[in-house]
Amino acid sequence: MTSTTNALRIHAGPAARAVLAERGLRAEDVRMVVGAAGGPKGLVLGAIDRFLFADWLARTPQPLHLVGASIGAWRMATAALDDPRAAFARLSHEYIHQTYELEPGRAMPTAEVVSRTFDQALHDFFDGRIEKLLAHPRWRLHIVVTRGRHLLAREGRWRTPAGYLGAWLSNAVSRKTLGAWLERVVFSSGSEPLPLDLGDLRHRRVPLDAGNFRPSLLASCSIPFALKAVHDIPGAPPGAYWDGGITDYHLHWNYAPVAPGLVLYPHFQREVVPGWLDKSHRRRHRATPFLDNVVVLAPDPAWIARLPNAKLPDRTDFRRYSSDLPARIAVWSRAVRESERLADELAAAIDAGPGLRVDPL
Repeated sequence: MTSTTNALRIHAGPAARAVLAERGLRAEDVRMVVGAAGGPKGLVLGAIDRFLFADWLARTPQPLHLVGASIGAWRMATAALDDPRAAFARLSHEYIHQTYELEPGRAMPTAEVVSRTFDQALHDFFDGRIEKLLAHPRWRLHIVVTRGRHLLAREGRWRTPAGYLGAWLSNAVSRKTLGAWLERVVFSSGSEPLPLDLGDLRHRRVPLDAGNFRPSLLASCSIPFALKAVHDIPGAPPGAYWDGGITDYHLHWNYAPVAPGLVLYPHFQREVVPGWLDKSHRRRHRATPFLDNVVVLAPDPAWIARLPNAKLPDRTDFRRYSSDLPARIAVWSRAVRESERLADELAAAIDAGPGLRVDPL
């Protein structure tokens, strides 16, 4: 097979590759869309998100589960709004132009300032639209959050770093032992449960409603030490809640129950890393049978190398540009403009039918 794709790469597990080889990528085969944690990296997926949710997936009648952690949760919640095309444009603009008050002598804002400012941004973005979003006739939203246990049950000056050190050491031995310190919590809208077995890690499920929507979304984006934990989310067990990416950085879950449907995964890389603490454990980055029916849409590394600073926007840019807000805005805006090619090439790949190029995960 040949392809003229220069920016987008399509990767898929063996079951998904068989489906794509037989009939190409079809909207009616998609049963779930996944959004990873990753902060500003998610900006380059905005054009793909607009194409998927305002156009391609909007044409089909089947129910769709939208699952996300951190920025992925914000993206999936945005998809369920009335006008996703305008909503994703607003999300991109507001994320790029975010700014935080700096105390004298500091290069980075305090966690208190970031949490307060971000919570207000979520309020402004979703205010008056939450009930309708949660009642979407077809799409079910699932927000992934991490809940602290034992030493991490409450945030504290000493107990938080000590608890995360314990979690890091435990995770280095076995990912399964992470449950002694942290548990996955999935807040889900609608009456239709998430059709997955989450037994690979300690977990619990909580109904998502208007009362806990914003706290759970804030918590899902609350990176430890960069933001404050969100405590005692309504409807959920007491405790401190942090970024969903800690337990589920890229949501490397067992998606087999979704088969024969496909799991569509707009991502910023080929690898689906299980948890944030697994970033240094390269052996855990390999594909597993959990991903057999997953289709990953990711930018080609060679295309990324042509972006400003030869990388995707990321959290290091806040320190790199510090108080030079116009410089960071310019760099991130250029990356977003360039990423329009990803959506154009995705549309062309869909039109190619069974002839599109697909690489293994």
